[in-house]
Amino acid sequence: MAADEIAFLFPGQGSQTLGMGYLLAESYPQAADTFQEADRVLGFPLSDICWKGPREDLDDTFNTQPALLVHSIAVLRVVQSQFPGLRMSFTAGHSVGEFAALVAAGALNFQDGLLCVRERGHVMKEAGEETPGGMTAILGMELDTVEEICKRISSETGHSIWVANDNCPGQVVLSGMVAGLSVAEERLSSAGARKVVRLAISIPSHCPLMSDAQKKFNKILDETPILDPVTPIVGNVSGTFLHTAEEIRIDLRSQLISRVRWNESMHRLVSSGVTRSFELGPGNVLSGLMRRIDRSIPTISLDSPTSLSSLSNFTSNNR
Repeated sequence: MAADEIAFLFPGQGSQTLGMGYLLAESYPQAADTFQEADRVLGFPLSDICWKGPREDLDDTFNTQPALLVHSIAVLRVVQSQFPGLRMSFTAGHSVGEFAALVAAGALNFQDGLLCVRERGHVMKEAGEETPGGMTAILGMELDTVEEICKRISSETGHSIWVANDNCPGQVVLSGMVAGLSVAEERLSSAGARKVVRLAISIPSHCPLMSDAQKKFNKILDETPILDPVTPIVGNVSGTFLHTAEEIRIDLRSQLISRVRWNESMHRLVSSGVTRSFELGPGNVLSGLMRRIDRSIPTISLDSPTSLSSLSNFTSNNR
């Protein structure tokens, strides 16, 4: 029987939950050490925000982004230590989750990644304050139809709307100014969208409104050491494999202003032979998306001692 080709997937913003990582750190020293290391690197107790809140502090993008990275890498380190038979063949991360994937792939060390996403959250928060906007999820409508309607709205009203996330068939997220989103929501509902949901976020991510934030973040990237990945990684911007440090930099240098091509990225992994995937980090958003993208690829969410117990069959003898 051929060996499994396994993908490790890392979630993005919106997956955070109060208490994330607490039980993990109580049960596994590798996780506790990861949170302690993050507190030292950042110079403040991020672990307290993750575990105790208040919720509004955890949901502040300035804290959310490093919190997601820390929890994802805590899970990764537990898996690597406790379940050496579970070895990834590929990796990818959704939006800020791409940085956890880069750490997993050996292209970015944990401390540099942590400082990088902290600043990423900072410049994005500033951009949201300077140019307020929003994001809206569109369910039950295909990408081509959503794109065509958004183009017409942008042309007719002058309020540009962009597709920010192509998550899976029938799930698209828009980004733009509030006035344009309001028009888009009405038009798309009338055109047959099953559900239209304005997200609780004032930052119009993954669209040209993030241009100033991208420029500021690029200066941070220029100072961040990045290596060629040891494990193949699929980038958000291109939806293709990033083989070198330079290709990674190119992807990240337009990530904030570009669409997250998650649907394409997962098809890329499947066509490359992935037979199962694991979501490392809080929640099960990516597991749900994979079921919509390709049901033949079983996906397990790993974020707690309970979920990690499902890995008991993976031993050092599994290759």
